[in-house]
Formats: sequence, structure tokens, C-alpha cells
Amino acid sequence: MEYPGEQVYDKSIKLRQRRRSERRKDGAEARYRKMKKAEIIVDKYFLTGAVDKRIFGSFIEHLGRAVYEGIYQEDSPFADEQGMRKDVLELVRELQVPIVRYPGGNFVSGYHWEDGVGPKEQRPAKVDLAWHVIESNQFGLNEFADWAKKAGAEIMMAVNLGTRGPEEAKDLLEYCNFKKGSYYSDLRRKHGYEEPHGIKLWCMGNEMDGPWQMGHKTAKEYGRAAAETSRLMKFMDPSIETVACGSSSLGMDTFGHWEDEVLSECYDQVDYLSLHQYYGNRDNNTPEFLANSKGMDEFISSVLSIADCVKAKKRSKKQINLSFDEWNVWYHSNEADAKLEKWVQAPHQLEDVYNFEDALLVGSMLITMLRHADRVKVACLAQLVNVIAPIMTSDTGAWRQTIFYPYMHASVYGRGTVLNTLVKAPFYESRNYGEVSFLDSVCVWNEADEELTIFAVNKDLEEDLEVSCDMRQFADYKVVEHIILTNDDMKAVNTEDAPQCVVPVAGNASRLEDGRFTTVFGKHSWNVVRLKK
Repeated sequence: MEYPGEQVYDKSIKLRQRRRSERRKDGAEARYRKMKKAEIIVDKYFLTGAVDKRIFGSFIEHLGRAVYEGIYQEDSPFADEQGMRKDVLELVRELQVPIVRYPGGNFVSGYHWEDGVGPKEQRPAKVDLAWHVIESNQFGLNEFADWAKKAGAEIMMAVNLGTRGPEEAKDLLEYCNFKKGSYYSDLRRKHGYEEPHGIKLWCMGNEMDGPWQMGHKTAKEYGRAAAETSRLMKFMDPSIETVACGSSSLGMDTFGHWEDEVLSECYDQVDYLSLHQYYGNRDNNTPEFLANSKGMDEFISSVLSIADCVKAKKRSKKQINLSFDEWNVWYHSNEADAKLEKWVQAPHQLEDVYNFEDALLVGSMLITMLRHADRVKVACLAQLVNVIAPIMTSDTGAWRQTIFYPYMHASVYGRGTVLNTLVKAPFYESRNYGEVSFLDSVCVWNEADEELTIFAVNKDLEEDLEVSCDMRQFADYKVVEHIILTNDDMKAVNTEDAPQCVVPVAGNASRLEDGRFTTVFGKHSWNVVRLKK
């Protein structure tokens, strides 16, 4: 039986619920009206340049557990018939890594490639002065070539210009690329590799201005060595491209003068100049940390200015492009690494556990390189597995670190042509870089697939950002996906026990109506908006 009092009570509850709903709606609308606003300006005929897929490359060095227990672990239940970890290969293929730099890094400056080929039982264990460990050489050049094929990646091979020179580099090229009938090509065939590896991109040494480097050189010494090595190698295989070492980092005293002197010696013989840069948040200042992408932009522009200055001085028609072949966040593991035991094999070295704010900066760094797609043609996230890497392993599995996701999104969806992307947005003051926009963004248009992708990072730690863009030139496109990576905890990490702590989610705020694109990028978030015809 229903009593009259019950009817009144129910109506009262419903009335209160409706009023609360209306108040929440009014509050949401008020917050939306007050929301910070930004605008993205693009024109399909105003292009920065085509994206070279190699900009999404990575790096494997004989360092820590990158090789042993990383890509290769014979006794693992995840190993295939060659000892390659299948779980790692699966994640690398998910990233769609197009090219991988090998075998170093600092390691290459003392490396004898001959130690890592032929029967494994005859390979010598060697002292590695770069990282103060013992290298077993049980994994070498040919094994890496096999791994790269399984991963669907090309090889970016580095040659030792520290303790060796042009002759040894030429021998390595002969082993890798010469078909048959010569000593080193026939040695490769004897080792079971009838067909050449066909490696097309070669690094002329590594960080040769660094005093930590074996065979450390002055700019003039290195420039001459790079010129002669590249010239000799191109005598044998004119189809290859070569990369000269720029300064080890922006913070080096040699920076600037090094690039100028090196290119003055080898400009005509090489194709690219390298850049290396890592960032950290040692002061626990997140806004300042996220501002480093602006520093990266200025770094790229500075090196391009020097390269073009040398071009002008030489009255050359040739253009030197850039290979940003080491970049990442790196600082978490520094304290632990200082306590490592020396002269052991494959220690837990440089194993940064990345948090959510690291993923935001990695996203902004990817955006920065894409915005320079006309001149940055190669880039290598350093590194790929276990060592400052997006992928981590244990004996029981492999998992994705936080930085895995922006790297994967950029690699998968960032192929095409970069539109010159102008951003009008609020900014904040950075101690190191002055005014820094809260919004990092770039648009990539894949005309063949009729797809437009917007990559964006909202660096504001407190407020969402309302964003609009005139897209009448893409008015027949539709929003097909909005991917968001965010977390309430800037220090959140993915671990083996909790691998899903920081993962992408689907957003629903993006609209394209009557040629006007609108969206909301949530506070401290990485965003990928895909539009398709």
C-alpha cells in the first residue's frame, strides 16, 4: 500500500536531485566559460616538410641489460630458437621502430667488431672501458642483424673512430655490404650469412669531444678522421649515408665551436650531423622540467644555424641535415649507478623507472622534432630496452613504461607531412627559457591516407585548455579518435606488478563541425586527435 506521505517524499527527493543536477550543470558551464583558451593555426598548403620515418628510431648499446636480458636471453622462457626475447620483439613491433642505432654509444669507441662474429665458443670476453664491465661478445653484429629483421627495423651502424680508424671502418662495411669475392665478404659467408646485410646509414664514431670517450679527439682531429672514413667507405659503397658527431651535449664547453670546426673539415663527405641531449628533473620543479622542450627547440635551431653558416662559407649547394640520435629523459638511475660493482657482465645499469611527467616531456620532445621535420631526418630515442628505455624486462615478463605511449603514438600516427603549426596559447615564465607556452602542438597530414593527426601536450598542471582550430580546408574530415594520457599523480609509474597505472584512455571532447575544430585538452595531458576523411 502506498501512503500519501511517500508520494510527497519521493517528489521532494526528485526535486532536490534535479536542482543539484542543474547547479552542477551551471557550474560546469561557468568553468567552461572561464577555461583558458588556445588556438591552433594550420594551412594544408603551408608545409614544414615530409616526415622521414627514421625520426622515430631507437638505440641499442652494449650497456647494462639492453642486449643481455633485454633483446637477447637464451635461457628465458620467452626466447625463440636464436635466444631473442619474443615478448620484447612484440613490443618493439608495436612501437613500429623503423631504425635502431647499434652497438653504441660510448661502447663503440673501443669495440672490435671482429670479436662478435663467428663461432660463439671462439669469441673472446673483453674489458669494456666505457662502462667498466666485461663484454662476453656472445651477441654481436650478425645476431643483431637477425634481430633487426625480426623487429622490422633497419640498422644504423656505428663505427669505432676512438681507438680505430678509416681502415677498420672500411673492413666492417666490406663485411656487411659487399656481396662476395673479397676477404671480409667471404668471411661473412663463412659465418653463415650468404647475403649482405645492406646497412645504409653509418655513424662516424660517438661523442668524440667528450673526455670520457676512448680515443677522445679535438674537433680538427675528429673532423679529419670523419672525412677520411666517410670518403673511404663511400668509395666502396656510394649508396650509404654517414653521420658526423656533433658535440656531446648543449652543456659542453666545446658546443658550437666543435660543430663549426668538424663540419669545416668533413662537410663535403658526410650527410648528417648528430645531436645528443638528455633532460632531468633533479630540482623536482615540474613546470621547469616540462619547459625543456623549448630548450630542445632552441638547440636544434642553433645547430642548424652553424651548419648553414659552414655551407655559406664553403659556397656549397649541399645541405646538411640533422640526426638527433640520442635523446630522452635520464636522471632517475644516476644515484644507483654510482654504487654499481665494476667488471661484471650485464649489470642493472641506467635503469630509469619513468613516471608520468617524464611521458609528458617525451611527448613534447617528439612534437619538437616533428616541428623540425624539414631538417631533422633521423632521431633515436635512447634507448629501447631496460637502459633508459620505454620497455623493461624481468625473467618473468616485459612491460611498457610511461614513455612508451607518446613514443608509440608518434611513430604510428606521425607519418606524413608536417603542417606549419602555429600555436596561440597562454604561457608561463620559466627560469631557463623565459616565456613557455602551456600548449605544445603539431599537426601531421597523411595525404595518401586522407588522415590528419594533432599531437598536443597541455603543460598546465592546474587547468584544462579549450582549443580551437579553423579547419575549413579539412571540413569533410571527421574526428575518429581522441587518445589521452594523463594521471592525477605526476610521479605515477608503471611497474611489473602494476603495468597499467599510466595508460591511454579515450576522450570525447573533440568536435569538427562546419569547418571548426574544438576540443578540450585536460590539465597535464598528452593528446592525440585523429581526423579522417
